[in-house]
Amino acid sequence: MTGEFWLDLLLGLAAALVLAWLALIVALVLVRPRGPLLTEALRLLPDVLRLVRRLAADRTLPRGVRIRLAVLLVYLASPIDLIPDFIPVLGYADDAIIVTAVLRAVVRRAGLDAVRGHWPGTEDGFAALARLTRMRGS
Repeated sequence: MTGEFWLDLLLGLAAALVLAWLALIVALVLVRPRGPLLTEALRLLPDVLRLVRRLAADRTLPRGVRIRLAVLLVYLASPIDLIPDFIPVLGYADDAIIVTAVLRAVVRRAGLDAVRGHWPGTEDGFAALARLTRMRGS
């Protein structure tokens, strides 16, 4: 194995990481809340963080749901953002977009009633959460 092999391997890995990062950014742009929903998501963030923590601790939920929520909590606690803050709009909104996408998956898997049972905020806040996750029955 020559030095050229390792250089090619490192360059290939770097290119793969950059492509994966770009694919994640495109995915975030596609799943982001539209218009005033993004503002609503940012406003609800404190209640949503309490909700995520409560749901992650609920042993009655499927393990996959709790794992998603635990990974989300670790990501939110991490000082490293997927999209740097200097990128307009998405830089500051990436956390809200990721939380919204994960909650959509959680609500679809665990059901709206499980989420409603752990919601720490107001009914209006829950109605906004249901709109963000595109779930009926709010």
